[in-house]
Formats: sequence, C-alpha cells, structure tokens
Amino acid sequence: MSRRMMIGVTGATLLIAAGLLLAQPGPGGRRRPGGPGFGPPGGRGMESKPPLAKGPAEQKILDMLNDMNRNERGGNMNVPIEDGRLLRLLAESIGAKHVVEIGTSNGYSGIWQALALKATGGKLTTFEIDEGRAAMARQNFQRAGVQDIVTLVLGDAHEKVADVVGPVDMVFIDADKEGYVDYLNKLLPKVRPGGLIVAHNITPGMADAEYVAAITTNPELETVFYSQGGGVSVTLKKRALN
Repeated sequence: MSRRMMIGVTGATLLIAAGLLLAQPGPGGRRRPGGPGFGPPGGRGMESKPPLAKGPAEQKILDMLNDMNRNERGGNMNVPIEDGRLLRLLAESIGAKHVVEIGTSNGYSGIWQALALKATGGKLTTFEIDEGRAAMARQNFQRAGVQDIVTLVLGDAHEKVADVVGPVDMVFIDADKEGYVDYLNKLLPKVRPGGLIVAHNITPGMADAEYVAAITTNPELETVFYSQGGGVSVTLKKRALN
C-alpha cells in the first residue's frame, strides 16, 4: 500500500472513530459548537423554537426569563436556555409536587422549574450559600410571581439538606462539583420511587468521576446523559417491578 493511501485510510479511520465517540451517550460526549438562541448546537437537525406561552401567566414568567437571560447571565453561572427548558419539561411531565434545587444563584433555573410547579401545584426548595446571589434570587422570584411556591434556604446545603422533608419528586444539583456525591447520598433516600435526580455540568473536566460512578453502578438507578447545553445527567429512582 502506498504512503498516500496509508495516510488516507488512517485519516478515515480516525474520523469514523471520532464520530462514534461523539455519538456515544454519557459524560464523554462533546458539545458541538453552536450559536446563541434556542436552536440546537451547530444548527443542524430539527430547530428548536422559543417557547410559546399558554396564557398571560406563562407569558409573564417567560418574559422574566428572557429579561434575566439578557441582563443577568454574566457572572451568575446560569444554565443554558435549553437546559432550563429541559428542567421545566422533566418537572412538569412527572407531575412534580416538590423539587429540591442545590445552587440557586440568581434564581434562573429555579424559575424554569417554578414554571412547571405552577402547573402541577408543587413547590420548590432551593439552597444558596452566597448571600448576594440569594438576595438577587428573592427579587427575581418576586418579579416572576413565583415567590409563593419557592422556599429559599441560605447556607451550606451540605448541612441544610438534612432538614428537607420528603417525599421529593425531583432534585436538581448545580453547585460544588466535588459535593455531588454527598448531595446524592443525603437526598436519594427522600426521593420517591419514580422520582428524578438531575445534575448539571456532567461534562469532561467538570463532572466528578465518583458521582458518575454512583449514578451508573447502582441497580436501583437508571441514568441517561444529555450532552447538549451544559451537560446534564438524568437519573431515575426505579420503582419495583410487579
């Protein structure tokens, strides 16, 4: 085989291998580069559209989220828009009555979840360690009109989650990455069978390997990874089979 042919075969093999790796679900999947807005990364495939409000109450909250996205995203480590929409979809689809969030920041992800909880008649308990961000979040919950269903706990969630009263329908973890396993261990017993544990920043270089192992090797859990956006793991606490 000629040198040129060998180089060509090697290059094709590497491209195929890279494509297979990118197609694999899980924390090893890479995010394709994409522009701002609601479309999927890279602009390929089916295009997402901005959410449409079913009435003025939903429009008020969506307007608030758009305002926060334009004016408060910098420095607040907010989830990408598509991840916020995913949180709303998950919470509403399971009929969540109680969602626990670790890492309030300025309230952006909490308001996406509150959008679902307004529909299900549920409540959000959210934990934030930074006093300044907590104050900002309280103002944003008030502006969005969801303050009545949100309990914001200021302090170290590693200590404070002990006070959470179950059952919990969904947990969203977006805080100190090395603390994910501790949050999981403390909250999992309070999550109802059929409930979800959702974690953010499950990407190479950010995800804690111990947490990934904990949610993928426990036979009581079923986990899938969503590599679009900021990298999300969705873990089901299984029900017993009849």
